[in-house]
Amino acid sequence: MSELASLSTYLKGCLKQYPNFPKEGILFEDFLPIFSNPEDFQKLIDAFVLHVKQQFPNQKIDYVVGLESRGFLFGPTLALALGAGFIPVRKPGKLPGKTHQVTFKKEYGEDTFEMQDSIIKSGSTVLIVDDILATGGSAQAAGELVLKNEGAKILEFLFVMELDFLKGRDKLQANTFTLLSGQTEKLQ
Repeated sequence: MSELASLSTYLKGCLKQYPNFPKEGILFEDFLPIFSNPEDFQKLIDAFVLHVKQQFPNQKIDYVVGLESRGFLFGPTLALALGAGFIPVRKPGKLPGKTHQVTFKKEYGEDTFEMQDSIIKSGSTVLIVDDILATGGSAQAAGELVLKNEGAKILEFLFVMELDFLKGRDKLQANTFTLLSGQTEKLQ
């Protein structure tokens, strides 16, 4: 078993499951227990770093873009580990100065994201991170915000988990990596 597969298997065992949350028919896999143990948190970061270094050898990563709010839990730490800057994508009204906005559909409705204008330098390489890939709406919106910065290149979208049956990755502007195997169908 590869080191990345071993880390993934270990981390999958750290999840806690909640059937019928936040509504009937959903099996919610909670990855927050990983953060309560510093060794587990380090393994999460190590797994992402290992993947990025294998996928993009000798490639400088300029920025890690994290989506509000759970992308903020590990995005900044991953950015530090990669020697990259961290840029938050936030809900409206949370960022000072001029911003770009994108409205998107998500699993339970509609929302809007913002990113500060010109925060990403031209020609920069970017990773976009979040906890779960579901319908792909929020990640796609973050991708649109990144691409509004002329010359920026999205190398990859990184997620802890994915709800495969929602096919969210089909909407994204770059390749997608999911660390932990996701749910392939709805809870019956």
